[in-house]
Amino acid sequence: MKKISTTNAPAAIGPYSQGMIIGNLAFASGQIPVDPKTGEIAGPTINEQAEQSCKNVSEVLKAAGSSMEKVIKTTCFLADMGDFPVFNSIYEKYFVSFPARSCVAVKDLPKGVLCEIEAIAYLEEE
Repeated sequence: MKKISTTNAPAAIGPYSQGMIIGNLAFASGQIPVDPKTGEIAGPTINEQAEQSCKNVSEVLKAAGSSMEKVIKTTCFLADMGDFPVFNSIYEKYFVSFPARSCVAVKDLPKGVLCEIEAIAYLEEE
């Protein structure tokens, strides 16, 4: 196993890594909409937050040697299922491989954010 680490996505805020690689798979930990440059939440709306969460997933996968085009599964967490249509409109711009997905509403998310996204992606064999 190999840890994924990048300064282009938020640092882990607990006892975990930004992601892990095992075999030809990269597992990106759940990414919340924290701007890694400022450490602040990207904005108050689901549009801004979904956009930043997607960017953070992309950066973790890039650090692993993968990309959004190689995502095979995501799990998405929303604070309010009413945000689902707007979240989807942002999500579909980034997750162009149409990966398998679960999307659920949860009671609370870290830092009071509106969404969190985790992903599993394929790595090309060397």
